[in-house]
Amino acid sequence: MIDPTRATASSLLAEQEAGRVTAEEICRAYLERIERLDGQVKAFLRVDADAALAAARAVDRRRRAGERVGALAGIPVAIKDNLCTRGELTTCGSRMLANYRPPFEATVIGKLRAADAILIGKTNLDEFAMGSSTENSAFGASRNPWDLERTPGGSSGGSAAAVAADLAPLAVGSDTGGSIRQPAALCGIVGLKPTYGRVSRYGLVAFASSLDQIGPFGHDVRDTALLLGVIAGRDAADATSVDEPVPDYLARLDEAPEGLRLGLVREFFGEGLDAEVEAAVREAVRVYESAGAVVKDVSLPHSRYGIPAYYIVAPAECSSNLARYDGTIFGHRAENYEPRTAEEESIPPLIRMMMASRSEGFGSEVKRRIMLGTFALSAGYADQYYNQALKVRRLIRNDFDAAFREVDVLVGPTSPTPAFRFGEKASDPLAMYLSDIYTVTTNLAGIAGISIPCGLTRAQLPIGLQLLAPAFAEERLLRTARVFERATDWHQRRPNLAS
Repeated sequence: MIDPTRATASSLLAEQEAGRVTAEEICRAYLERIERLDGQVKAFLRVDADAALAAARAVDRRRRAGERVGALAGIPVAIKDNLCTRGELTTCGSRMLANYRPPFEATVIGKLRAADAILIGKTNLDEFAMGSSTENSAFGASRNPWDLERTPGGSSGGSAAAVAADLAPLAVGSDTGGSIRQPAALCGIVGLKPTYGRVSRYGLVAFASSLDQIGPFGHDVRDTALLLGVIAGRDAADATSVDEPVPDYLARLDEAPEGLRLGLVREFFGEGLDAEVEAAVREAVRVYESAGAVVKDVSLPHSRYGIPAYYIVAPAECSSNLARYDGTIFGHRAENYEPRTAEEESIPPLIRMMMASRSEGFGSEVKRRIMLGTFALSAGYADQYYNQALKVRRLIRNDFDAAFREVDVLVGPTSPTPAFRFGEKASDPLAMYLSDIYTVTTNLAGIAGISIPCGLTRAQLPIGLQLLAPAFAEERLLRTARVFERATDWHQRRPNLAS
């Protein structure tokens, strides 16, 4: 029997169909590997082995009975812990929601269950998805399987680390400013941010509602396309999901787009870009040229305003979304909020309780973004900051629209550096924010983006290549990514984890 933990999801489906392995055997193999190795990686916050095995046995029974099974039958999938699962803890990596058990379920979770996926566990993340390293989790940081002294990126660092460490063949994350693509790059796997509205956000605990999007992680493009096909589609429960047909992403995956025109984004090769990352990305472009693609330089002139615009829009929406967590109905409630000073005695008890609850429940990065957003929306400043940022957002989208009139897909690095060490950027918020300098504009524009592995540094750290496509052009994006994947073997590299 093959080792299920070294196989792709697509091959595991084929092995089950051929009767060479069962869903229960696959599930047990991954649970045993999690038990053995996740103490090092810390990708998971919770694993429900009993529920996972029960679901796997149910798939096997249906197969034996000749019943039809779903597109992900018997495949373990790791879930970022900001997606609501009914009756199960959903913490968002925060003390504020440490005991929260949703009475409802995210649409994406329901689609995975309907596809007979095995939900193997909930993965770690930066608190409320705010961060680029997973260091902001209230429950401890996840680690990069390629180097345990380095971060896996964030905020979906736990999901990316789980796939990279072969603790799950597939995972689901969310991407608000690069939170799927950046950890995918740092962990050497594939991660895709769909077009805004392509995947339902119902049941995703909101960070920035106009930017958040759920997407897949996999070892290769085929697995990523497989998972996207399951979770994509219109949802009546989400007014922002779009009624756009979902193509069969696998049907023409191995067909290279005809007359492929790639745009090399000039602004993605400036100050701060690591030399090894740049060399790997430029070599990847040469691979595309060898495959027949036409490459031309393009400009996204307003992309240099992406970080400042993002860090006004996202915190403003965060300030609004997180206002509900005040200890009255939602979230952690402080036990002690007695006044300690004469000034505090003048504050009504209810307000003191809210202040104490939010102070205890939120971590420093979440508090920072709430304060930034509240300031940007406050009287006298909204026109100066928030409304200006929205105008810049429109200009950024216009840049992309103009570029896509000249080329089919844009290309550049995903992250300016490979995985960085713990603590290296934690005390410098601006340096941390710049980790997403090449990814935030995709979210501001609402288009689709993917990161695929394209090399390793001399220190054996993964490098990611980012491809961007117009809204709802995920099929083109996946086929373009597959061109590179078929010509190289970077997606087959695995980290060496000592057991």
